[in-house]
Amino acid sequence: MRRLLTLLAAAFALLGVSASAAATLKSETAVFAGGCFWCMEHDMGGIPGVLKVESGYTGGHVKNPTYRDVTSEKSGHYESVRVTYDPAKLDYGFLLYRYWKLVDPTDDGGQFCDRGPSYRPALFVTPAQRPIAEKSRDEAAKRLKTGTMKTEILPLQTFYPAEEYHRDYAKRHSLDYTLYRTGCGRDARLRQVWGG
Repeated sequence: MRRLLTLLAAAFALLGVSASAAATLKSETAVFAGGCFWCMEHDMGGIPGVLKVESGYTGGHVKNPTYRDVTSEKSGHYESVRVTYDPAKLDYGFLLYRYWKLVDPTDDGGQFCDRGPSYRPALFVTPAQRPIAEKSRDEAAKRLKTGTMKTEILPLQTFYPAEEYHRDYAKRHSLDYTLYRTGCGRDARLRQVWGG
């Protein structure tokens, strides 16, 4: 197997295709909103089989929105993440299973200490993803320890990457990120919603 991978890498190199570009040829994407995109980016990035997680905006009507546009609540966009993953190692259903554990799907007014429409949880889906997402939402609703499911499933729209200073925030500012996450009560609320 190792020899095959070495040969494939050499073939891609001869064609001028980088290893990361070659990986992208066999990747799929999923878009999730779950409150603060720093937290979603951090948590989704740790899943084996995830190749990349990008913070950004989707679901609204403003083209090329800025963070200020989104948090002003006039753009209609949600803070969200686009997850690129290897379907040979991970499927969309498992990403959904992990997603539910990372959000409070009973709160449609925001997430944790982040309030307002841009922080609501939502799944942005392709037509092929919709039945998987609906089934996953129904199963997650049965596992809730408190409240009722309010997370929407919406059609996938254009995803706009966030400004550079938002990307990889947890990695670049680990202390600030940890203080924010703890102060926001995210993990404590997740234990209430899902148990554990």
